[in-house]
Amino acid sequence: MTDKGQTAPDFASREGVTPAERHLAKLCKRSFLSLWSYSCVFRDQGRTNGKGDGKELCDLLVVFENHILIFSDKDCVFGDGPDIALEWSRWYRKAVKKSADQVFGAERWIRNFPGSLFLDKACSVPFPIDLPPAEEVTFHRIVVAHDGARKCHEALSGSGSLMLDNSLEADQHLSTPFTIGIIFPDRGFVHVLDDTTLNVAMRQLDTITDFVEYLSKKEALMMGDVRIAAAGEEELLARYLGHLDAKGKHDFMIPNKSDAAYFDQGSWLHFLQSPEHRAQVTANEISYAWDALIDKFLFHAITGTQYIPGGPLREQERAFRIMARENRTRRRMLAESVHEVIGRSIHSKSFLDARVVFPSNAGDPYYAFVCVRRGDTMTDEEYRQARQKVLQSYCYTVKLKWPSAQDIVGIATESGLVENRSEDMLYLDGSTWTAQDQAIAEQMHEEFPLLKKTRMTRGIAHEYPVDYKGEKRETIQSRNSPCKCGSGKRFRNCHGRDIYPKKRKK
Repeated sequence: MTDKGQTAPDFASREGVTPAERHLAKLCKRSFLSLWSYSCVFRDQGRTNGKGDGKELCDLLVVFENHILIFSDKDCVFGDGPDIALEWSRWYRKAVKKSADQVFGAERWIRNFPGSLFLDKACSVPFPIDLPPAEEVTFHRIVVAHDGARKCHEALSGSGSLMLDNSLEADQHLSTPFTIGIIFPDRGFVHVLDDTTLNVAMRQLDTITDFVEYLSKKEALMMGDVRIAAAGEEELLARYLGHLDAKGKHDFMIPNKSDAAYFDQGSWLHFLQSPEHRAQVTANEISYAWDALIDKFLFHAITGTQYIPGGPLREQERAFRIMARENRTRRRMLAESVHEVIGRSIHSKSFLDARVVFPSNAGDPYYAFVCVRRGDTMTDEEYRQARQKVLQSYCYTVKLKWPSAQDIVGIATESGLVENRSEDMLYLDGSTWTAQDQAIAEQMHEEFPLLKKTRMTRGIAHEYPVDYKGEKRETIQSRNSPCKCGSGKRFRNCHGRDIYPKKRKK
């Protein structure tokens, strides 16, 4: 990858019009990256004979796999009149109810006219990401209502975040200040974030997977039969982050046969001060190297400055999406693996240092991280072509050795310490593997005898590296230990099948 000084096209850097919209866009791009987050999306409604401006669809649209997130951002002033109930009802109508109605309007348009989305008023730049099929899409509706937190803090003290109560429906909100429930019961759930909780949620859940999983679990909780009340979004989030279900996934874990559950103030502050969270923050520092790597690949794909062209952006998006799908904990593990391979190559005299990272769960990709040493007489062109060939051979060998691999992502870089490090990425779709691919892989394996001698280890990347007592958790999973997926099987008979294949009987 070269020409780092070039700038990305305008569509990749739009950040909204108002300061609030720019802040929202910045948070989303920090979490979801530029390829999947777009401010000020337009629809061609109202244009005649190709003339006139289109209408704004929403303030920010995020499209990732089967999930579409529609944001409506409204900066409405909460009046300072003496009658708080009256000022609340006025603010709620403008900042919440009207915004929610706009979100549903955007959803309706996307469902009916998925090919009529644009990134400019003139409707000349089509939306660059393919939308998921209508029968597979999941919409998440999010209203960001500003200035309510300020007034809520003045009236009730505390963090200022709006309270939650799913027994509150429709116009009942007008007479219940600072509380959000189900805005339109007959349409679906709408998340309402304020100035306090917008930052809390998107900084804590700062990958698309972590954020969407929380939204989905919260939607099911709030639209369920149990009455849910919380002193604020952050208190609900603390409950979610502090509990795991049988599959090791975060959930609210409401006791069976409960009629109601209330989450009081204090849980979020307790979570922030806990040894588990503090250790998590420290451990996650390295994970942002994975974010930077995705962003770097995206930049060169968008600007057309890839050293080895990877084809149209729509075709490359799948590989980037696989990398961006990783949650924060797995990004930590992946970044550590990359750094360890580079670190090993500093003292190694070998032409090649590499590591294969196996799936943590069913459906996860395989990764091949490769450091290739540059020959003393090699030109840049010779080295990059040779490195690309080695990377391709390594990815094909991974599929050859582990036939169940469906998605394989290879990343190659220089061995040792270099001043201006470059990276190559290659994606191999193992789901379309043919007999011809098998023959090519076998030929490559003969030419580059890779992975003939392998030593397999299995590590566990704990989301919280220490327990509530501050004691370090074990990070190595042995072949006979229970699989962490919760199946009850031994690791070697579950997610370790590819690592520890059964011995054939003689």
